[in-house]
Amino acid sequence: MRLLVVEDEAEIAESLTLLLEFAGHEVVVASSGRGALEVVEKHLPDVALIDIGLPDIDGYEVARQFRKRPAFKAISLVALSGYGRDEDIQRGREAGFEHHLTKPTDPKTLERLLGSIASARQ
Repeated sequence: MRLLVVEDEAEIAESLTLLLEFAGHEVVVASSGRGALEVVEKHLPDVALIDIGLPDIDGYEVARQFRKRPAFKAISLVALSGYGRDEDIQRGREAGFEHHLTKPTDPKTLERLLGSIASARQ
């Protein structure tokens, strides 16, 4: 699948990218919310993995912006957050995320989630 990783921590973005590419995915990275909004125009992903705590606009706003545009409604949105309380997950759903993963994310959990998204898209 084509994936967009939105992560401002360079080491996390790099390790996530390597893991995902090793699993056979095509990965594009943005290090900010505004960067994600620019990149998505050029590289329409199947799935966007979006960090919530970004330096410019937060991941919730990125999700809301994606959901406002008809061309991006088919993108599966996965929140990546250091917070996993029920209210954090609910806030993510309200912003447009279908899935919520708490950092640090277990690679097997991430791959299972991507597999279920891929199956649902077929």
